[in-house]
Amino acid sequence: MNLKIKKIALALTGAAMSLSFAACSAGTDSSTDPTRGDDSTVAADDSGYNLVPRDSNGDGLITLGFAQVGAESGWRTANTQSYKDYFVEANGFKLVFLDANQDADKQKQDVRDLIAQGVEVIDLAPVTDSGWEPILQEAKDAGIPLIVSDRQLSVSDDLYLTYFGGNMEEEGKTAVKWLQDYISANNISDPINIVHLQGTIGSTAQKGRTKALDDAAPGNGWNVVYQQTGEFTQAKGQEVMESFLQQGKDFNVIYSENDDMTYGAIDALQAAGKDPKEYIIISFDGNKSAVQMVIDGLIDVIAECDPLLGPQVGALINQAAAGQTIAKVTYSQEGFIDSTNAVEKIKTAFGS
Repeated sequence: MNLKIKKIALALTGAAMSLSFAACSAGTDSSTDPTRGDDSTVAADDSGYNLVPRDSNGDGLITLGFAQVGAESGWRTANTQSYKDYFVEANGFKLVFLDANQDADKQKQDVRDLIAQGVEVIDLAPVTDSGWEPILQEAKDAGIPLIVSDRQLSVSDDLYLTYFGGNMEEEGKTAVKWLQDYISANNISDPINIVHLQGTIGSTAQKGRTKALDDAAPGNGWNVVYQQTGEFTQAKGQEVMESFLQQGKDFNVIYSENDDMTYGAIDALQAAGKDPKEYIIISFDGNKSAVQMVIDGLIDVIAECDPLLGPQVGALINQAAAGQTIAKVTYSQEGFIDSTNAVEKIKTAFGS
């Protein structure tokens, strides 16, 4: 039996699945959209953190130090560009940008360098979620408010102003729910054997997306036949998939924790003479190239993760600077992309 049964009767998803999926804002501490620019306030921060962004040097601008993960993917490139486009003098900001190149130790030094430079706000997109307590305490002691973006930290919430970005576990649950509904809608009875390409181990994106699959697999009778990190890069994703294919094991689903690894996995399949359309391929992020692959039938679903955080983080900074109370956690609004909505979604997809 051909497991894929590609694109059968998925019209049901357009309405029914849109209702059944919770967007990544589910469970958020904030119901306010930070891009609205109105006078709304959000849930009070009761962590005791009282630092707010301000123009401390009187130059009329707020200097943001952005400690970025690296440039490992199309998502990250778009994320960086959104900051460079928004944090400019015309919007009342100055940007100091540092790239950790996927090196957690370098990134910790990057944040210390930003503290030494006396920036007025720090935005940290952490490589991994642990080991940050001393550095965040140094920023707090220096009176510099710190925002965590994209990936969350395993630290006390009195060490940062707010987190803004995706809810990574909810993104995973979105993908898992899609797979459950796809199997049910197409009456698939074959065993589900999953190849799982993980992101950078220890990042909240990896931990959340992995947890969603690990939690769902046993109860659904799914077999995760291979689980290995592809480090969120296309080259590593291809390498890991090639290694698995050499084992000759049966599989029919690929669960890949970002689009770049998915590209690598598809390259590996094609190089091995296998048709990607014969497999259920689940991806994350929503790069334009990946959305086109959904349209072309190579990828089945993408759990969205919005990279264009710059303007949204800027809005939160402005709200805090104006004296509004900022929620400790605010999740961006995200959903999924499959054959029912890809043609519409590609019109606004990021990247190329």
